[in-house]
Amino acid sequence: MKTKWYLQLLVYTVIIMGALAFLFPFVYMILTSFIKSAYSLPRPKEIFSVVPNLDNYFLVWNKNNFARYFLNSALVTVVSMVGSMLLGCLTAYGFARFQFPGKELLFRVFLLTTMIPGVINIIPQFLIIKNLGLVSTYWGLWLIYIGGGVVGSTFFLRGFFQSIPKEYEESVLIDGGGNWRIFWNIYLPQSLPAIGTLAVLSFQGTWEEYFTALVIIKDEAMRTLPIALLMFNDKYATNYGWVFAASIIALIPTVLLYIVFQKRFVQGGFNEGGVKG
Repeated sequence: MKTKWYLQLLVYTVIIMGALAFLFPFVYMILTSFIKSAYSLPRPKEIFSVVPNLDNYFLVWNKNNFARYFLNSALVTVVSMVGSMLLGCLTAYGFARFQFPGKELLFRVFLLTTMIPGVINIIPQFLIIKNLGLVSTYWGLWLIYIGGGVVGSTFFLRGFFQSIPKEYEESVLIDGGGNWRIFWNIYLPQSLPAIGTLAVLSFQGTWEEYFTALVIIKDEAMRTLPIALLMFNDKYATNYGWVFAASIIALIPTVLLYIVFQKRFVQGGFNEGGVKG
């Protein structure tokens, strides 16, 4: 029995209204960022009559070392993302394909660490970083970010690696290849949808991280963008055009990364077309 047309209309109406309600604050923020002197939240009439321009964006980019903080965050985030994903892929491959004593117990201990709130970890993490002489260095931040990211990456990728047919490995072994070649030529290409999703999540989590960076980095010139945004908001909170422009600049890298990796997002049948029984 076909669904009656007015029920379909009702469903589509609800979906469209929900989408508009979700998008309106974002659109409002973008349009407000075009207003040069927005010392109070503009009314809808002002918002929809604004002429798009980049004046506020140029002003924000050149104020309070904002550009430097942006580049600091880019450096910290990219290195952390690549490091955690590389080690996560290797660790997940080990848990998925190798047998060793205590394997399941060790994996459960890995998962247990993800249940501990990050705020609780900050004191022991800071003490370790301090004893290593890495306070106010990016090496200290990378050590924490990569170490924390490996666990999530391992959990995320292990299931994908286990679902890859072992028949793929036989052709590599016949040609004289070893575990490294199997990992590089079989597992990584077959898991690109999962890796693409993980790249976006890892980038976003590190790019937006604030508390750890504030504790570890004491040198103002080395601070990351989330800290700069808070400082910017405290100093220019009455100018909504500048604050919203700064926030949008901070969003751009995550949006661009999503666009680049959207075709790699997790989807069914990612290893179809391979060996069939």
